[in-house]
Amino acid sequence: MPSLPLDELQVTLKDPATGRLRTLPALHQSRISARHFIVYTPPPGSGAPALLEEFLERADFILKDLKWLLALPHDLFWCQVIYDESPQKCLDSFLSCAPRRFDRHVSSPAVQPVHDELYRHVFLIFLRMSTHKESKDHHITPSLFGEILYNNFLFDIPKLLDMCVLFGKGNSSLLQKMIGNIFQQQPSYYQDLDDIVPTLLQVFSSIMNVCGLQPKDCKEPLRLEELKLTTPMDMPEQELQDAVIYLCDTSSTIWAFLDIFPMASDTLQKHNFLSSLCSFYEVCCSELESAIIKRKFQDKSIQLDLWRRLSHSRKKLLEIAHIIISNTCLQPILDHRAENIQPFVEEFLQILTNILPERRFLCDYDELFPVADDIHLLQQVSPSLDETRTRYLLNGVQSAGAESRRPRQQSVPPARTTPDGSVEGASASSQQNSHYSEEPECAGATASKSLTGVELDSLVSQVKDLLPELGEGFILRCLEEYGHNPEIVINHLLEENLSPRLLELDRSMPRPVQVNPCPLVTSRSNIFADDEFDVFSRDAVDTSRIWKGRRKQETAAQILSDKSVIVSQKERYASYSIVSEEHPVDADYDDEYDDTYDGNQVGANDADSDDELISRRPFTIPRVLMSRERNDAEEEFEEEEAEEETVRPDHFVQDPAVLRERAEARRASYLAKRGIRHDNSTAISGTTRGQGQSRETVQERRKKEASKGARANHNRRAMADRKRNKGMIPS
Repeated sequence: MPSLPLDELQVTLKDPATGRLRTLPALHQSRISARHFIVYTPPPGSGAPALLEEFLERADFILKDLKWLLALPHDLFWCQVIYDESPQKCLDSFLSCAPRRFDRHVSSPAVQPVHDELYRHVFLIFLRMSTHKESKDHHITPSLFGEILYNNFLFDIPKLLDMCVLFGKGNSSLLQKMIGNIFQQQPSYYQDLDDIVPTLLQVFSSIMNVCGLQPKDCKEPLRLEELKLTTPMDMPEQELQDAVIYLCDTSSTIWAFLDIFPMASDTLQKHNFLSSLCSFYEVCCSELESAIIKRKFQDKSIQLDLWRRLSHSRKKLLEIAHIIISNTCLQPILDHRAENIQPFVEEFLQILTNILPERRFLCDYDELFPVADDIHLLQQVSPSLDETRTRYLLNGVQSAGAESRRPRQQSVPPARTTPDGSVEGASASSQQNSHYSEEPECAGATASKSLTGVELDSLVSQVKDLLPELGEGFILRCLEEYGHNPEIVINHLLEENLSPRLLELDRSMPRPVQVNPCPLVTSRSNIFADDEFDVFSRDAVDTSRIWKGRRKQETAAQILSDKSVIVSQKERYASYSIVSEEHPVDADYDDEYDDTYDGNQVGANDADSDDELISRRPFTIPRVLMSRERNDAEEEFEEEEAEEETVRPDHFVQDPAVLRERAEARRASYLAKRGIRHDNSTAISGTTRGQGQSRETVQERRKKEASKGARANHNRRAMADRKRNKGMIPS
């Protein structure tokens, strides 16, 4: 005979006042134990011994209470949970204050095992609370179980959100059963979820208001007190940190809930959640990213932490959009949950059409979850899909990628139908993309592979601003590895998640010097440019006019007798022979005339034209055009003049001794003017070593040794003596 459920079970107890036996329901307030559960506080941020001891003592009390609660029998456990508020306050404090995985908290070796034990026992208590049947003898009527959970506020939507983000990693299957059972036994939670969606949307609006931003589709006028809004660039640093942390916590919590309970996607989409999410991503995330990169932070670790949190938030927002699209449009088609798939196909196309204006969001979403794969899937299951509409959507996605300068993969893997009727290929990549690493890999606009020197320097400087200890050569290799995307490079460097090829490189590697073998080919300019033999300006050259040495079938006599070049030059020089030199004579000139106050312009009539040398210089016929007899006569005349001239001494190379004397005299004069004593004396030099030095030599050498730090050695001797006296340098 099956046992009665707990809600119908009666127990017989002895009255402590009268000693009589009485019958009570198994779920009764009088059956609870008087035990006070203390609330939870997070671990201390610093390693102060007093704070650490306080936390460990508090955690020990909480662990004892939780173990006691778990050890209670089925009926007493539910009595304590329902009628005692103390356990609920303890559990609520843990859900709201426990550190998330993305939070920065210092955990000492003594704190971590205790905290892990707290996680485990809190999760076991919630697991027991969400189970209406523990065994065949211990169970609760399902309908009444839902009423108990809902009326006593044992679970609500905020608690479920916190449970997903705290216990989702490693316990996803158990959480799916827990939350699925809660919603199944009490459908009123769907209404609560529907009521809380506007609050989630209000979170995004509040973040934008704090950052001084407004959505693109906002048509409400600004209030007078909101005209002077701060922006992420000029807002206080603490407010910027709060906004990024708030965004990180919100996006991670919503993603964890949808990942555990994807059936909530329909409820969120009823409120046009995806459109608001895309608008927020397009406006706010870009501004926050720019502010974190460009602002100067006093603590570099704060900037790196904000960058990591923002990248984490952006990826989670993209994954939220993917979960909503998959569960509202694609998953019903794959699971064959609907006979008519046309409404789901139309909804998918309508969602893509609505987010086409959000170029940044569309580009980042397509990088993680290619839209072409989903469209190819719809083409396989719905042959009547409008080709023009799908081509328009694909072109919009590609143009968004081109605007962000990101390389796109145009190929789409073919899809095939398995024996069970499911579609593989395009959908497989979409499902695979839903499992990325914990930290984000997607970020803003990236550069294309064909970059000029200025663009490449800009990308290198973006990475070096955040990580100045890296060498430019190592940064260039990282950019080449990750498609010249500086934000992905920064994320991988911060996560220490580089590829094996990059791990082998030296992080301080300098930038290689590129030697251009012919740097002036493209900008050369000389007398041979654009001539008939210029191979840089023309492809075909007449090789018949190019030869080395003597032409074939041509003798030396023929070459010497060819005077065509001389004849062609005669006409050119013949024009110079008609120039005649003029010597104007001023007949009215009077040497005794005083022209001090004369108004004539002096030099106004001077011949300063371009051919001044031609008019004033006697014309000389070139030697190649003179006759042989004239050339011989001039040569004899020049030889006679050369013999008559006396040989003059050549003073081009002067005597080095004279030069040294002059230099020594100049140096002595310079030192005398500045009042510096000339220390290059014979007293400093002294006599030969081994024969002893005079007293004057010893004194001069000591003075020189003591004062030589006054000029170029910068007091090295004194500092060396000081280090040696302190024992820093071994004697």
